[in-house]
Amino acid sequence: MNENAEDDAVGNPAHEHARPAGAVGSSDGATTLAGGAARGEVLLKVTGLRKHFPIRKGLFQRRAGAVRAVDGIDFEVRSGETLGVVGESGCGKSTMGRLITRLLEPTSGTIEFEGEDITRLGVRGMRPLRRDVQMIFQDPYSSLNPRHTTGTIIGAPFRLQGVEPEGGIKKEVQRLLSVVGLSPEHYNRYPNEFSGGQRQRIGIARALALGPKLVVADEPVSALDVSIQAQVVNLMDDLQRELGLTYVIIAHDLSVVRHVSDRIAVMYLGRIVELADRELLYRAPMHPYTKALMSAVPIPDPRRRKDRSERVRLEGDVPSPIDPPSGCRFHTRCWKATSVCTTAEPPLEELRPGQQVACHHPENTADRAPQDTGAVATAQVAPTRP
Repeated sequence: MNENAEDDAVGNPAHEHARPAGAVGSSDGATTLAGGAARGEVLLKVTGLRKHFPIRKGLFQRRAGAVRAVDGIDFEVRSGETLGVVGESGCGKSTMGRLITRLLEPTSGTIEFEGEDITRLGVRGMRPLRRDVQMIFQDPYSSLNPRHTTGTIIGAPFRLQGVEPEGGIKKEVQRLLSVVGLSPEHYNRYPNEFSGGQRQRIGIARALALGPKLVVADEPVSALDVSIQAQVVNLMDDLQRELGLTYVIIAHDLSVVRHVSDRIAVMYLGRIVELADRELLYRAPMHPYTKALMSAVPIPDPRRRKDRSERVRLEGDVPSPIDPPSGCRFHTRCWKATSVCTTAEPPLEELRPGQQVACHHPENTADRAPQDTGAVATAQVAPTRP
């Protein structure tokens, strides 16, 4: 990550004293989280969020269209919980992460943090919030400045925000290194002296420096070896329990998301098609796209593998976000699609407690899709191999 991007992620001077991170007990015994938020309160609320990247052509660079990376999403994140966001590459999940951290300007919609609309705040207005909302980036190799030592990288948020921790920046950086499982003696080392997993731990330490309330992690383990992935995931889990953090974790690995999430949002072509509690989603997915994703998850245990009745193989490619299909955006690949799916876009509705889905013919319900001669069936359901 270059120096300007690092500055954007942590902000600039706004406060004089560091706020201690971590879960604390209030005088009446109620549990509070990082920054004093009560567990279960709505911390982040997103309504109608859109991000369209304009396409310009010709000598005068006239607008010729737009990439609809995020195209109208709604969700809430409560203090102390982890929301997982999954979907195929290009579905808009990483763009969504950069929007809610305000590293990208939204085209429309609102982002509320602790009840305050932060959608249109300028650089000056966002400075205090850079302490409360932090991001862990995907690539541990490019997100750390190779010319800076570990101490400089992790200490940057303090300097940019004008914060002087008790005992000094060096002491606090060494403490943060210990928190993420690295030796305090690594203070003067450079990023190229660390493995990928260690670099990601440095990125986590930097994100935790100012005691944030919300941490957005964009594919935090996808660039790491499988053996290292488990270590980083377990570290993030431990830190959440110890510090009372709230996470939005973006990933394409459904196994990782299942391990860390309380609720899961499934994105397809810029929209959320299903949002549900973790156990409900994995036990009985309601959107056909979610069912297809779940059926592709490898099951190493042969005994459990036999319980899987069918595997869904989607045909064709994901349509272009420049010109998404009318109606339900998944209808071009859905084996349950009917004529209504091609004309009417289904809203995201709660069909059972804790499970919202945007589908005219959802799975795992008593209702079945009506037979329709206009059906568009482009997916194949194949028996699972033993």
